[in-house]
Amino acid sequence: MANSSSSTMEKPITSGGLRSSRTSLNGEHGEAKPENGVQIGSLTSEQDAAGGLGRHLGLFSTTLLMLVHSFRATEDRIAESRFLEVSDAFVGAALSVWVLGLALSFAGLCVWLELGCMFPRSGGEKVYLEAVYQRPRLLATVIFSTQAILLGFTASGCVVFASNILLAADKVVTEWAKRGIAISIITFVTLLHTFFPKSGVRLMNLLGSIKVMILLFIVITGWVVLSGKVENVRDPRASFRSPFLGSAKGSNSYATALFKVLNSFQGWSNAAYVLNEVKRPVRTLKIAGPLGLGICGVLYILANVAYFSAATPEEISQSGVTVASYFIAKVFGRTAARVLSVLIALSALGNVMTITFAQSRVNQELAKEGVIPFPRFWASGWPYGSPSAGLLLHFIPSFLVIVAIPIGDAYNFILDLEGYPGSVINFLVVLGLVILRWRAPKVPRPFKAWWPVAGAFMVGQAFLLVAPFLRPPGGKGDTSLPYWLYPVIGMVVLIAGSLYWFGWRILLPYLGGFEYHERKCTLGDGTIVSEFVRIKKSRQGLVSAAEVRSSSVG
Repeated sequence: MANSSSSTMEKPITSGGLRSSRTSLNGEHGEAKPENGVQIGSLTSEQDAAGGLGRHLGLFSTTLLMLVHSFRATEDRIAESRFLEVSDAFVGAALSVWVLGLALSFAGLCVWLELGCMFPRSGGEKVYLEAVYQRPRLLATVIFSTQAILLGFTASGCVVFASNILLAADKVVTEWAKRGIAISIITFVTLLHTFFPKSGVRLMNLLGSIKVMILLFIVITGWVVLSGKVENVRDPRASFRSPFLGSAKGSNSYATALFKVLNSFQGWSNAAYVLNEVKRPVRTLKIAGPLGLGICGVLYILANVAYFSAATPEEISQSGVTVASYFIAKVFGRTAARVLSVLIALSALGNVMTITFAQSRVNQELAKEGVIPFPRFWASGWPYGSPSAGLLLHFIPSFLVIVAIPIGDAYNFILDLEGYPGSVINFLVVLGLVILRWRAPKVPRPFKAWWPVAGAFMVGQAFLLVAPFLRPPGGKGDTSLPYWLYPVIGMVVLIAGSLYWFGWRILLPYLGGFEYHERKCTLGDGTIVSEFVRIKKSRQGLVSAAEVRSSSVG
């Protein structure tokens, strides 16, 4: 098997020397042709899909890829959860936020379906931002890359796996022992996706099926509880009397809760990240998206009703265990709860696997554009076609978060932090949809979102951008840290991306007296990468090929 890290394996696509990125070139030996009349990045769709595993994901795998990523709330502790963030011991507001989150997720799905069917290639938001915000060149891509790499980690699922396995074993261990289990999980998933990619997909499908069965079991059990035939639950309707009495009034609380609900539904965008590996991507995306999100949304809301039928929100929040475990323990007993903890751990493992699978593809797409250092390394699909270096790039921040961030307030803060920059990106994407409708009205659209749906999603994202800065009742958010801190740091992350772009594209060439010229090269695994090389300017202002000095990014 070829080693893509070897410089001898690089075969420049350009012929006759380096091509300037500002030169209009066509075909295999130059810049990308516009796709459907819209320029996207530096690679054609054929070049972008080169290398890798090929199109191996069918409708079933794609649907489960979206489902498994979305099924997250069942695994989380109710004290940190998405269920009761705004309820203050009453369920009406909490269930309303779930319904609103599902509606906004469907609106977002429609936007992503339109753009994904127009540009069926891997990368998701990266592709859509590049299609709209083309000037300054690569600014949108770099900003997105900062958010995707720094905040695209998978840590919570690993910790949830460790917590539930220990609960099932009835063991109490130190926090570092729990972290050790979490680290072993992210390591196992990374190695599995790297060296046994097809087996990784099959395991994801199996774990996804287990997740669906768990939630179906909880929903059916909830119906039985509501019928009044479970002796352990004396009053199954206690939580539903005066459901809105005592609910929170501040916008900040609702925005924080909505961030977490949307994070639970986040899997609806997963397929867009891996479209280069999806069979018949347009058709599959149009079916798998609504199917996956619909199943997820219905099961989530019914599962919440089931939880609240067995116990009041106050009882659950004080239990100190996962909501599903508390529910099963109260209905069936402690032994059954320990069995369920094993299933929840497997569910968390499936979540880690799907996030890692999708995020590694995003990392690889960013490397292909040459916007991160050492792009040929990070874009590599060595040794078996999976984005091995992209998996490593995902592993590093996940490992650091597990090791460095204390489980508790700081950990919950990190989870809140993930949501805000994502809403900024989502707002720019839906705004980009509007711009493309005006700029390129005749481009074929196999799926077209209704204007009111796109407008609702834009309004929802605008609310999520403003509300976290509004003072909550008592001036306290969902952690002991200042309520405004996570949106501020989220904006700092995006601004850092802008500063990185300025330093790379403007400041360094000015100080160094060189220009960036772009070339494409083929790695040993067939992956095609755009990279930027520095070319010194002569005194006459001409570019001398003899003065070429390769540079990965800067």
